This record gives sequence, C-alpha cells and structure tokens, in this order.
Amino acid sequence: MPKVVMYSTRFCPYCVRARRLLDDKGVEYKEIAVDCEPNLRKEMQRRSGRTSVPQVFIDENHVGGFVDLWALEQAGELDDILGLADPGIVSAND
Repeated sequence: MPKVVMYSTRFCPYCVRARRLLDDKGVEYKEIAVDCEPNLRKEMQRRSGRTSVPQVFIDENHVGGFVDLWALEQAGELDDILGLADPGIVSAND
C-alpha cells in the first residue's frame, strides 16, 4: 500500500473531509499538523508549492488538497492510486 502523508490543521473543514475520506477507505496515513509548527508549514509549502491545507502526498507524489483528492475519487481513480482497486476486476478499457 502506498505511503500517504497529509499536512493539515486541526479544525480546517477541508482537512476534516480529507481525513473522513481516507478513514472511510481504511487508508493509513501520516498526518502532519502545521497549525502550531511554523517550520512544518514551511516544509509543506516547499514540498507542495501551496499555502492552503490540507496538502496530500501519495508515495511522494503531490495529489493536492481535498478538492483534488475528491476529484480523483469522483473520477474513480483514487482507489487505484491508493492500491485499493480489486485486481480481479478488469475495466472495459483493458
């Protein structure tokens, strides 16, 4: 399973939604709270190029914020990226 890292703050509504989505999928992730640690926020900004939270990385690949994560879910791509797709199911495009 890929390594998932999420930079977040405790009370950001988009962070809450991202946590809920990942939790609902049973995905383990490392959460890095940036609300009390200016150095961690700077690290997040350096890695992502963004200042807003959450910022999600899957195997060192920057996915983006909650809206980006949700767009992958709606497109049916998030499970594949997270290694959750059923290998026994073949898509019509295969």
